[in-house]
Amino acid sequence: QLRIVESGGGTVRTGGSLRLSCKVSEGPFDQYTFGWFRQAPGKGQEGVSCLSMTGERIAYGASAKGRFTVSRDNAMRSVYLQMHNLKPEDTGAYYCAVVYPDTCKDGTTFLPGNIWGQGTQVTVSA
Repeated sequence: QLRIVESGGGTVRTGGSLRLSCKVSEGPFDQYTFGWFRQAPGKGQEGVSCLSMTGERIAYGASAKGRFTVSRDNAMRSVYLQMHNLKPEDTGAYYCAVVYPDTCKDGTTFLPGNIWGQGTQVTVSA
């Protein structure tokens, strides 16, 4: 069973940057598609980005395109989300999760599986 731990959240000002990390222990890391999701207070879950086992297929949610970059390092068993030009509306809890691989495509809603981390909080002040 995979275990996921996110880190890298924090408080930044509008326009700032953060790099989130998702460390995966146990299980066959390189056989899974992973994604980042976020949840803002009072709002539903939103898919931010996902990437496939080898990283050849990447998708971004509308709010992430052009500002966020997802990557993975299979040797380090980690997935990263580099976020630039952060806005107050990016505030929320960010989660790393396994994603159904066939849903990790641009223009589709990528769907999380049932393996999640505990989340890391991102707060962007005006």
